[in-house]
Amino acid sequence: MSLADRLLQAWYADHPALVLLRPLETLYRHVVRRKRAQFLSGAKASYRAPVPVVVVGNVTVGGTGKTPMILWLIERCRQQGLRVGVVSRGYGAKPPTLPWRVEAQQTAAQAGDEPLLIVQRTGVPLMIDPDRGRAVKALLAAEPLDLILSDDGLQHYRLARDLELVLIDATRGLGNRRCLPAGPLREPVERLQTADALLYNGAASDSEPGFAFQLLPSALVNLCTGERRSLNHFPVGQALHAVAGIGNPQRFFDTLQALDWQPLAHPFADHAQFSPQALDFSPSLPLVMTEKDAVKCRAFAQPDWWYLAVDAQPSPAFSAWFDAQLQRLL
Repeated sequence: MSLADRLLQAWYADHPALVLLRPLETLYRHVVRRKRAQFLSGAKASYRAPVPVVVVGNVTVGGTGKTPMILWLIERCRQQGLRVGVVSRGYGAKPPTLPWRVEAQQTAAQAGDEPLLIVQRTGVPLMIDPDRGRAVKALLAAEPLDLILSDDGLQHYRLARDLELVLIDATRGLGNRRCLPAGPLREPVERLQTADALLYNGAASDSEPGFAFQLLPSALVNLCTGERRSLNHFPVGQALHAVAGIGNPQRFFDTLQALDWQPLAHPFADHAQFSPQALDFSPSLPLVMTEKDAVKCRAFAQPDWWYLAVDAQPSPAFSAWFDAQLQRLL
């Protein structure tokens, strides 16, 4: 088990040894609060785009379902007749220049796994750059757009935003509610009070703090052929290798079990780079991975390798709320 995995376990179990990290947590809290205050006061400048900017992010380390939610938001905006673009940091990407326009035929090494997935799924105009403001400027120079979605970037205050959507894992919650490195929080808990909406991934229903949304599997897609098969393609009890290099791999494995399959779990680090050797498992069984991992494995995929297509389904209340926000902003 890696150090990162051990820390995640400790944060969500509130291991008593974490008390030793509280002096560093105090320093971290001071730094992030001061940074936010400087941008809010105008002491540091933020770029204000000429179109509305919606930030989709989280306050915790680890996966909360941001990419499926971005995909849902893109479709929802298009249903309203809006021309939408996306900006992303492009974690792990190594493009020739920055900012970089992501195209569907590029590699994950060049474009980043999540940006490439979004473009391949939707064809949306998408620009990557750690400087989100610069990415927005480049995107608007290239495309006539009505609205920008910022994939992550809740803590990137150099880009002004008109709406903040914060995603939280309903099962894991906020862990021990402490900031890095003594806990999983990127910002103190009170930061949630300033967000426009909280969305709880896996919650059964809306609650007082926020809206519920689910990640629902929709199909199996073959990596070699692109063929889509229904979720009954594998029989009940099918044993298979399950690969997940995401922020919370267990959620993926639990989804496969809920489909009545028997996954042999192979968790990898978030944004892991794969090779044929790393995925050469025994015994010989079908292999199912996440869509985010699939964009990095198509070049060497085997005939019985599949990814599980997953779609976000927010509650009707959130859908109505978001539609109202679009009307307000535009």
